Amino acid sequence: MDIKKWKYCAVDIESYCIIRAMGKNGFRRPGSMIAKLVDDEIRKIAKKEGKSYDSMKQNLLSEGKKLLNGK
Repeated sequence: MDIKKWKYCAVDIESYCIIRAMGKNGFRRPGSMIAKLVDDEIRKIAKKEGKSYDSMKQNLLSEGKKLLNGK
């Protein structure tokens, strides 16, 4: 597995069950459901801060990469 492309995260079993049930309605696997939830949250934050979705996503991605590299 390419560790530069994929990361694992642990969620409690209750959240996992909810994610599975939410994904079932949209025919999404848990990973895709988490990606959708993240995308929805980016849109919500961008709207709240009066920024565009793209700029907010890039800002968060940049910040996240810094954290991933231990900065």
